[in-house]
Amino acid sequence: MTKKPLHNFHIPVMGLAYTIDSPIRVAQYGISSVISIIDDEILEKMKNFYNKKFNLDYLGISTKTEDYRAKRITAYLDMVDDIVNEKFESFKQEISKNKEALKDFMAMLPNTSDLKDSLQNFMNQTDNWSSNIKNFIESNLKPGSIDVNIMTKVDKDNFQKNEQLPVMYNDAHASLRGFAMSKLSSSMVLSAGMNPRLYSYMEEFEDFFPNENGIIKKKIILKVSDFRSAMIQGNFLAKKGLWVSEYRIESGLNCGGHAFATEGMLLGPIMEEFKQKKNDLIQSAHALMITALQQKGKPVVSEPLEMKITVQGGVGTSEEHDFLLANYDVDSVGWGSPFLLVPEATSVDPETRNLLLQSKEEDLYLSNISPLGVPFNTVKGTSNERLKYEKEAKGRYGSSCPKKLLALSKEFSQEGTCTASKKYQEIRLKELYGEQSSLSPEQFNKKKAEITDKACLCVGLVNAAYMEQNLAIKGEKQGVVICPGPNIAFFDKEVSLSEMVQHIYGNANILSDNQRPNMFINELKMYIDYLKKEITSSSVQITSSQSKKWNTFKNNVLEGIEYYRNLFTTSSFFKNGLPTINLQLQEYKLLLTALEIPQAEK
Repeated sequence: MTKKPLHNFHIPVMGLAYTIDSPIRVAQYGISSVISIIDDEILEKMKNFYNKKFNLDYLGISTKTEDYRAKRITAYLDMVDDIVNEKFESFKQEISKNKEALKDFMAMLPNTSDLKDSLQNFMNQTDNWSSNIKNFIESNLKPGSIDVNIMTKVDKDNFQKNEQLPVMYNDAHASLRGFAMSKLSSSMVLSAGMNPRLYSYMEEFEDFFPNENGIIKKKIILKVSDFRSAMIQGNFLAKKGLWVSEYRIESGLNCGGHAFATEGMLLGPIMEEFKQKKNDLIQSAHALMITALQQKGKPVVSEPLEMKITVQGGVGTSEEHDFLLANYDVDSVGWGSPFLLVPEATSVDPETRNLLLQSKEEDLYLSNISPLGVPFNTVKGTSNERLKYEKEAKGRYGSSCPKKLLALSKEFSQEGTCTASKKYQEIRLKELYGEQSSLSPEQFNKKKAEITDKACLCVGLVNAAYMEQNLAIKGEKQGVVICPGPNIAFFDKEVSLSEMVQHIYGNANILSDNQRPNMFINELKMYIDYLKKEITSSSVQITSSQSKKWNTFKNNVLEGIEYYRNLFTTSSFFKNGLPTINLQLQEYKLLLTALEIPQAEK
């Protein structure tokens, strides 16, 4: 019998380092979290930090070691696994001896949990309490999963002495190998779309395939934003004998980090499609997987394996959490940004955490700072932004680009340049100044901002973890970049892990006022704002395909409004807020209907 997860929420990956050691902080309580494993340098530094802290004997791995990237990742993950297991053992000891500690732990469990009921029965026992509870805990508790995340597009080619190395040494490939070679039994989350070359590389590792009992040691989770892409990617992997154990659906705009806006498809209708068609996903992948496993001579699984559907992006109340679980049959709900205000769970320096506590809706915005050219959720007033302005006042642009993880542009060199780098921006600015006489001041400033907006995410997204632990930061001062979802605007207190978990399960409330709109309404507003901005900021001549794209977007949002109107009228959830919700749906419908889509110029 497999032990069930203790919780029905998880902490998704945040930035490159905000959840870098979250499993060490929260896994003993059964909470699963996700580590980004694309940057081997921070993993190595954190490994050395914990090595000292817990007196372990992991050796340092220098960049001169062959395949150092993958080896560093493996070593860090193995170490996290060791620490988590040790902390879990001590935790079990503690709660089997100490009733107060057990009570605190029970307060963090979901109210619907059978485990909570059973533990309550033990609390009422007087005879043989300790030995009975010990056996029960041993059989029913397990630590949270130590999952990892790889952004599939961050797969830069690597070079040695100007010679391009084989594809297996590309960044994402090396990260995947680092996870595959680790002793973890957990999941790998692949985000940012399909990378066929990387997906095919998984076939080289036994741990990704089911064994004769249908157990997969290293599971695959795909982060997707619509059903069609889930079906395409799932079938692609199934043809290789690989099973997707979970589809993690994320709101296109109401999430932290990079925002991949859908074509106006809102979260509710997307979740509805997954609920209705989940069986199609399972059956289609199962049939393809059996054929592939037979051809490979691997153990064949007769019954389809478990496939979870989870969701994240913008959830903020226990009612929203419960609604997602009940209405869409999801297995878990991701709570990301609010955990940035929980020092026990995430790695954030005090100055940045303070900035988040004070940020209001108008301070959070969809920026152009990512070198990937994808809209990126961030907040005004970060130390990175401040330092950037100071540099620009002295006529200096771009970053020294020490890590080159995002040096993906091949315009100026085969080895790739990052669009946030000094080198790239200097070339581009020189070209722009050459054209200045033919541009209006507005056009010139707009083009200049497009070049200089880009920020060094590789350094900016890891600095907070270094600062929190007082680790030395080498090189140019870059400050901190942080990428919370817009939902963080409604959370304004630093809270303990226990308070946050009790908030999720409806046993406490950490939100200050009731002005926070429903998560679906908030996302709807973001999509309308996004469309308006797309239309007003379009400086190119409108083509018929552009016009058609906007019309599709508008119609999808209108259909989403209709879907919500019916859904909330019949649902037993959100009854208190229903008059407001209906009013807002009506308002946004009028606003959207009045929005004119420019027609293609003849």
